[in-house]
Amino acid sequence: MKHKIAPSLLSADFMNLQRDVEMINASEADWLHLDVMDGVFVPNISFGFSVLDALKGVVTKPMDVHLMIVEPQKFIREVAAAGAYMMNVHYEACVHLNRTVAAIKDAGMKAAVTLNPHTPVSLLEDIIGELDMVLLMSVNPGYGAQKFIEHSVEKTRRLKQMITEKGLPTLIEIDGGVNLDTAKRLLDAGADVLVAGSFVFGAADPIATIRALKSL
Repeated sequence: MKHKIAPSLLSADFMNLQRDVEMINASEADWLHLDVMDGVFVPNISFGFSVLDALKGVVTKPMDVHLMIVEPQKFIREVAAAGAYMMNVHYEACVHLNRTVAAIKDAGMKAAVTLNPHTPVSLLEDIIGELDMVLLMSVNPGYGAQKFIEHSVEKTRRLKQMITEKGLPTLIEIDGGVNLDTAKRLLDAGADVLVAGSFVFGAADPIATIRALKSL
């Protein structure tokens, strides 16, 4: 399977959100990544369900919704109603992770679990068979344009080994510090989906940048 590119709306121009979304629609991007932050689980507040609902009528790419919030299980219905394809919840935010994953699937979405940089992939041993995707944070969650955490490459490799040994179709997504250099190393380690924010939206030609990431 050819790897997927999921530009992160967090780095878009919020004064010109429709313009930037239409640019993504016209690009070779596969998904649109949406970070919902609450200022509690992470030290930042981004946007909420009113923005997701507004995007629903504009976005033509599948929406990959990443909840960086406490108690994400309370908002499964809202994420599904916004038209999300994939719902990401943090391992660190879910006390009853199995129940939350099942509820996401029951709501008609794909289920993904996100790990912070300090959280080992071994903690997913008993649930990875239920997951459509695992998102590895390669920066500390909460802000864009952070420096890539180097051990993320080896962490990707370990996760890929676990998935391969179990014979699973689970995708690996990486979020944070993705550029042409880190993207190549992550793909070589087994990544399937790359989230790119400032590298795409800060580029002189975002469409060409997406094409370059896609062609790796």
